[in-house]
Amino acid sequence: MEIIHVSAECYPVAKAGGLGDVVGALPKYQSDLGHVAKVVMPMYRTKFLRDNEWEVVHKGYAHLHNYWFNYTVIKEKTNKLGFDLYLVDIYGLLDREKIYGYGDDTERFTSFQIAVVDWIAAWAHLPDVIHVHDHHTALIPFMVKYCYAYQRMQGVATVLTIHNAQYQGQTGMDKTVYLPDWDLWKRGMLEWAGALNPLACGIRCAWKVTTVSPTYLEEMRHSAAGLEALLEYEKGKCSGILNGIDPVVWNPASDKYIQDHYDEDTAEEGKRRNKAELCGRYGLDPRKPLITFIGRLVADKGADLLPQAIEDSFYYIGRKMNFFILGSGLPEIEGRLQQIRDLSRGDYNTYIGYDEGLSHLLYAGADFVLMPSRVEPCGLNQLYALRYGTVPVVRNTGGLHDTVIDYGDKDGYGIRFLHASVQDMTHGIWRSVELFHQQEMLRDIRRRMMQLDFSWESSVRSYIDLYESMR
Repeated sequence: MEIIHVSAECYPVAKAGGLGDVVGALPKYQSDLGHVAKVVMPMYRTKFLRDNEWEVVHKGYAHLHNYWFNYTVIKEKTNKLGFDLYLVDIYGLLDREKIYGYGDDTERFTSFQIAVVDWIAAWAHLPDVIHVHDHHTALIPFMVKYCYAYQRMQGVATVLTIHNAQYQGQTGMDKTVYLPDWDLWKRGMLEWAGALNPLACGIRCAWKVTTVSPTYLEEMRHSAAGLEALLEYEKGKCSGILNGIDPVVWNPASDKYIQDHYDEDTAEEGKRRNKAELCGRYGLDPRKPLITFIGRLVADKGADLLPQAIEDSFYYIGRKMNFFILGSGLPEIEGRLQQIRDLSRGDYNTYIGYDEGLSHLLYAGADFVLMPSRVEPCGLNQLYALRYGTVPVVRNTGGLHDTVIDYGDKDGYGIRFLHASVQDMTHGIWRSVELFHQQEMLRDIRRRMMQLDFSWESSVRSYIDLYESMR
C-alpha cells in the first residue's frame, strides 16, 4: 500500500510540537511493515535542509486566485529517516525559517496544499491513501473530491488526523477563490459558522477521521471549539488511535543527547548523574526533587497557572523542591516565569525557548514532569517521561487519562489531578514531594514505568487496518 502523509511539520526537519514527532515516526513504522510511506511538507529554510542532499523530482505551476506561482518538489536522497521525504518550495511563500506565525499563513498553506495535489495528480499512478494532518492540510480532501482539475483522484482514499481541534485555520469565505476551480454546489463543505474552516471541511470531506487518543475523541463531542455538532454528525467515520513514541529516538540507554545512559536496572544511578549535570548547569539543588515543565507556554497547556502554582508551592509546602521550566509562548507567561527566577534560592530556573537536547536531558534528569493541560489530545511528554523513569504529574484529561494511572490505584505509576487549577496542581506537586521521600516506592514505580510499551507498533497496525477498511 502506498501512503502519502501531508503535514506542516515532521521531526527532525521542522518541529513545533507533537505533530512533528508523530509525522516523523508513524511513516517509518508503516514502512517497516512493508508499505510505501512518504511524507510531503513545505521547504522551510532549516538546518536539516542545509545539511542533507536533495534532488529535484518535479516542477510545476498553479494559481492562488489571480496569483500564479511556480513550485518545486525536492526529495531527500538517502532515505535517512526511514521513508521518502519530499519538500515543496514556493518562492515568496514557503521559503522562510519559521513554520508558523506569519500574517500570510492562510496563503502559505493553501498554496502548499494546491501544489501537493497538483503534483500527485500528475503521477502516472496514484497512491492508495493521502493522510493529512491538522488544518494546515485539511483542504486536500475537498480538492481531491470537488476540484475539476483533479477528477482522476476521486478514488484516492483520504484520512484526516486531528492533533488539536482548538486550531482550525478559520478565515473569510472570500478566500474560497484561492482554490482551483471547484463545484460551487459544494460551497457548504467549506463553510462553518460563517467562515471558511479548513478543519471542518476536512472532517466533512475525508473518508475517515482520526484523533490521537480515544478519550480525546469522546471529549471533542462536548468540547471542540465549535465543532461539536459536526463531530457528532460525522461520528460514524471517526476513531481514536493513541499516538506512540519512537523507542529508538527516546531511549535512555542510547540517547545521543545525554552522556550518562541507563536502563531500568541502572535507572537510579543514571538519573542521579543526569540530575547532577542539570543541577550543576542551572544552579539547582540535586538533593531536592526536580519538577520540570516542557512545552508551549500557552493556556491550553495550563502554563498560565504555573507561576502562581510555583509560588504557592514554595509558600505552602516550603522550598523543598526544584522547578525547571523549558518552553516559549505567550509573553506575559514568559515574563512572570522569568520574574520568579530573580527570587530563586537555588531551587528554580527557566529556559525561554526550545532546545531539543535540553529536553532529553530533562527527561533523563528530572524526577517529575508536570502537565497541567486544559486540553491534551494525546500528549507525548508523559510517554517520554515514562520511558525515562520520570514520574508524570498530569491533569486527568484526553490522552493523559488514557496513558497515566495514578500510583494510588492498582498498578499505578503516575500522579493525576482533576482540575486545571492552581489548587489541584499545587496538590499534585505536594504529592510529588511526598513520593520523592519514599525512595523504595519510587524505585518500584520507576521500574514499572520503564517496562511499559507505548511504541508505535500497535498504533501503526490500527492505522493500517483503517486504511484497509477503505480499499
